[in-house]
Amino acid sequence: MKHASPTLQQGISAAARWGYLAKGVVYVLIGGLALMAAAGLGGQHAGSKEAILKLAGQPFGSVMLGLLGVGLFAYTIWRLVQAWFDTEDAGSDIKGIATRLAFVISGIIYAGLGVYCFDLLRHAASSGSSTQSRTAELMSQPGGIYLVFAVGVIFFGVGVRQIMRAVKCSFLKNWHMREMNESQRNLAKWATRMGLTARGVVFMIIGLFLCIAAWQSDPSEAEGLGGALTKLAQQPFGPWLLGIVALGLVAYGIYCFINARFRDVSA
Repeated sequence: MKHASPTLQQGISAAARWGYLAKGVVYVLIGGLALMAAAGLGGQHAGSKEAILKLAGQPFGSVMLGLLGVGLFAYTIWRLVQAWFDTEDAGSDIKGIATRLAFVISGIIYAGLGVYCFDLLRHAASSGSSTQSRTAELMSQPGGIYLVFAVGVIFFGVGVRQIMRAVKCSFLKNWHMREMNESQRNLAKWATRMGLTARGVVFMIIGLFLCIAAWQSDPSEAEGLGGALTKLAQQPFGPWLLGIVALGLVAYGIYCFINARFRDVSA
């Protein structure tokens, strides 16, 4: 967008920052609820919609839902800008196209969450379909089993990529490092590494169960984010595993907040 007006550039930057802030709120809610469940303080193994529904029941919930919905739509705009104008310099080879397609898919997912926020405000939101029911519907289509398997592989691959980003600290190149002092850089770095690793583990679990569902032609095997957290809690030392991953998801939310403040969002 080299020839875009300064006003448009500023608008896109504002949308990106507001979007990262909204995304961070969602992950802090998910991680916080899971952490409470791990500690035996109530809470739940919540997915994104369950976490948003919990927010709706809080004081000033309607105001927070409205702001969150706007932020999620703003994030969708930023994702589409990333994909169309290749703001990350992903390129046009197979890997680059896959990366840019992932931005589009991410944008669509968060647009759906934005719609859910406003449906809640209009009291028009239903409980929604489960991961199993959506998987069953997809499997019933021609070639649906292969598509579910492919989606599972994509989720698993995204999870691996998240962990590799944490290991290589490749996220550092996206930040305006000069605007941070040394303490802020260290805190941001380690919170992000923890957050990306936890999100990567959860995505790998989701991908694995989608692949199993496709392999066995059994949609009941599929799990979403909340289901992945439940599976962790059911393992040996489950509360400890859940607690660690929950802290990581909160850290991922903090990473989103860091992006809202320090990320290079020039288009």
